[in-house]
Amino acid sequence: MIKGWLDEDGETHERVYDVAWVGQRTATNGMVQAIGSTVDVARATYENTIGSAELSTVWVDPDFDPDERAFYYVRVLEIPTPRYSTYDAVALGLDPEQATGQPAAIQERPFSSPVWYTPDTTTKMTGKIWLLASLTLAVSASARPVTGQERSLYWGDTHVHTSYSSDAYGMGTVNADPETAYRFAKGLPVVYPGLGHRVRLDRPLDFLVVADHSPVGRGAPVEGDRNTPEFQEAAWSLYVDAAERNNDPGTFTALIGWEWTSTPGGTNLHRVVFTPTDAETAKGFLPLSARASPRPEDLWSWLEETSDRLGIDFVAIPHNANLSNGLMFDMVDSDGRPITAEYARTRMRWEPLVEVLQMKGTSETHPFLSPEDEFANFELFPFRLLGGRTVIDPGAFVRTALLRGLQFEEGVGVNPYKLGIQGATDSHTSLSDGNEDLFAGRSPGQAGPAGGLTPAPPVNGRVREDAGVGWNSAAQGITGAWSTANTREALTAAFKRKEVYATSGPRMQLRMFGGFEFEAEDADARDIAAVGYGGGVPMGGDLAQAPNGTPMSLLIHAVKDPVGANLDRVQVIKGWLDDDGETHERVYDVAWAGQRTATNGKVPAIGSTVDVARATYENTIGTAELSTVWVDPDFDPEERAFYYVRVLEIPTPRYSTYDAVALGLDPDQFTGQPAAIQERAYSSPIWYTP
Repeated sequence: MIKGWLDEDGETHERVYDVAWVGQRTATNGMVQAIGSTVDVARATYENTIGSAELSTVWVDPDFDPDERAFYYVRVLEIPTPRYSTYDAVALGLDPEQATGQPAAIQERPFSSPVWYTPDTTTKMTGKIWLLASLTLAVSASARPVTGQERSLYWGDTHVHTSYSSDAYGMGTVNADPETAYRFAKGLPVVYPGLGHRVRLDRPLDFLVVADHSPVGRGAPVEGDRNTPEFQEAAWSLYVDAAERNNDPGTFTALIGWEWTSTPGGTNLHRVVFTPTDAETAKGFLPLSARASPRPEDLWSWLEETSDRLGIDFVAIPHNANLSNGLMFDMVDSDGRPITAEYARTRMRWEPLVEVLQMKGTSETHPFLSPEDEFANFELFPFRLLGGRTVIDPGAFVRTALLRGLQFEEGVGVNPYKLGIQGATDSHTSLSDGNEDLFAGRSPGQAGPAGGLTPAPPVNGRVREDAGVGWNSAAQGITGAWSTANTREALTAAFKRKEVYATSGPRMQLRMFGGFEFEAEDADARDIAAVGYGGGVPMGGDLAQAPNGTPMSLLIHAVKDPVGANLDRVQVIKGWLDDDGETHERVYDVAWAGQRTATNGKVPAIGSTVDVARATYENTIGTAELSTVWVDPDFDPEERAFYYVRVLEIPTPRYSTYDAVALGLDPDQFTGQPAAIQERAYSSPIWYTP
């Protein structure tokens, strides 16, 4: 409490009183000692482990004089937190206390307007002044990992490029190296390449794969010809050391990885490869480059040889099948020969998953291939890597791959496309920023709101015709992994057993279990994980030989992102192989918000609260949670099938809408993109085999 008063001699005075405080501190002469600090200056962070969410008191002026004019106002102090100059210094890699000339931490504060006391010259006041002061701080829920049984949910990105990638360097990512990528993923402030302003992830990731192209490009701080083995060995050593330096088991996992970038004839056959091994072991090999061979079969051979030689494991993840002109999930191998059981076994050993969505579009399916799927038209990137329009080929999409896998399993006995589903960004700024309201562009050349109007930048001096503009890129991809721990080994195991799922950015919690004995009330169980693991298999699992022809059932539980939009619906996508060897697919709406009624298995649209002119939405429709047990009404125990879940949020503004509104433009007229989208999650499938 700050009081000022005028005495009988016309002199002014002031005094500060501590009137309410946190903890067991004792006031001396009306003042309490400092509360202490939780600020970690080196990380520009603090913790709310001291202080209080609320203070309330009635204070009686102990020095009140009814004949003296006075004023009173309140000043409230927060616990110490980093000053913006500390965030800046940390983003620049400087010591805040030495470089800024400013305090590293401050105590933020509000000030009330005063209350004035004026003596009543007619009737003297004989009591004392009382002030009622109350302060309440709104608090939000914790962001700790969600736990079920012995597995917790961890969030990460498996595909980020830095200055060590030649194309990223050529696009303007010059100073953002692997260290920048890790720092940003861990929630530290960094400098955005190209724009130069400070950025920070609103919620840190749990794991990251920096996946720079092999061979390492211009951004590595190594002297000499980058095409020589000496350069590559030195750059790779710096690269894996950065991962090791940032790996903190149990808190943050830095998986060592790279991108194998095969682009025959401009088609995309790229794979991200990562390993759970440590830096010293990783220095025992140089990542295979597609320059050595563009054939995926040669990549798998190299992985097997290196694995046998060093005793380590690898996971390879194909991405952007949508840009592969059908080659990613072809009916033949790279030499045009029929796919064999040996090919299928080898591919599944090294490639158990696929990246279903990222900044260059979604690879789930296409309206031309799934005309009955009203939600198939989602973030479809229209351009090839080196220019020109994409070719809509069945082999370029994941749902077709899953269907073809059933045919191959029937024919050769092994399914080469038994793929788990995950998501990543493919950011070329070193920053994993796949949220619509955070997204600043896939590359510095297309960064910021105005970057949406900019054609795709040239790479290594080559202008790509018809390569699109910035707003064609999507602000998406992240992976949720159900893992026993946040470590390299545990996360790799989760990926290999396919207990992972993709979202377009929001951190929706998704569980799916398959079995034959789930009952409707299981959807309301206090511990759905216990019921699911106890009575079935999780996403990525297999079921076989339905007992007595009992229909397949799915136990599904979806929860909205704690800071995101409500949920619209849960869908099951089923694919199956009939007696004639023909494949089929169907989308079922299985749980939804509100009182809508399903017709022929589909419910009507939920509506929209998006205000396009303001780029806002409201959570007045939808629901925070959907849970159900769905029994396949068309189950045939003699037919091979797969099932995966797709969860849709209510409509929210697309990042291009945020950009257009920031520029004072009409989003519908200027962006060429939908003003609103329905963000989504995709589970890995569960397979049924007769």
